[in-house]
Amino acid sequence: MNTVQSIIIAIIEGITEFLPISSTAHMKFANPFLGIASTPFVDLFEIVIQLAAIASVVVIYRKKFFDFKLYSFYIKLMIAVIPALIFGAILKKHIDAALGNLWAIAIVMVAGGVILLFIDKFFEKAETSKSQASDQTSDQENVTYKKSFIIGCFQVLSILFPGLSRSAATIIGGMSQQLNKKTALEFSFFLAVPTMLAASAKSTLDVYKTSPEVFGKDNLILLLIGAVVAFIVALLSVQFFMRIVQKYGFAPFGWYRIILGLSILGLLYTHFLS
Repeated sequence: MNTVQSIIIAIIEGITEFLPISSTAHMKFANPFLGIASTPFVDLFEIVIQLAAIASVVVIYRKKFFDFKLYSFYIKLMIAVIPALIFGAILKKHIDAALGNLWAIAIVMVAGGVILLFIDKFFEKAETSKSQASDQTSDQENVTYKKSFIIGCFQVLSILFPGLSRSAATIIGGMSQQLNKKTALEFSFFLAVPTMLAASAKSTLDVYKTSPEVFGKDNLILLLIGAVVAFIVALLSVQFFMRIVQKYGFAPFGWYRIILGLSILGLLYTHFLS
């Protein structure tokens, strides 16, 4: 991976991280087109820049994220991240294999798109009934410990099926628990922080144990460049996502996923992509 490739991948990550279209799938799809081979460093790079992109949440929502008076908020995040930590550790081999299967990722991309087409309609009544209550109740009060755990279980789906999208899974999980879109979106953003922090720490440790040469000066510079670019782009992406979802719902992202997934499947079938 060279500097230009790292910047392009970081831009893709920053744009897609908070959208329900799977940033992981987009990076995996982009790698062959950019001539990027799968190596321990590339795998680590993709994880680390995801954490950098997610760090933008801490900046944008710093008042909410660092409101230490609401300590229950942090407990809820810890509860919600537990399922991902458990299944991530147990199913590591499955995850690594699935991440290398573009066919599977593309199929999940299409399936997830179909689901998004109907999500707004499915949760329409709950969204309407909760809209007035949400004006009077804080986000933290709406997200109970039980709901946090269930949302965390939904996040596991994105681990089992790469390409599903962590944000899509957790947002749907939140809405299934009668949270309105705004609360579900924000909790999904917050939950990403401990989730990717744990994933980055685990990946860094694993790579250091098996391929310590990866942490050379040139690679560390690429990691820094990618992290900075992903962080800056993600700052803009979050605001865009919030506006689009509030105005148009999830259907546009559903259609996008279906079109992209079918396109990738077509390229794989004709051996243009492998």
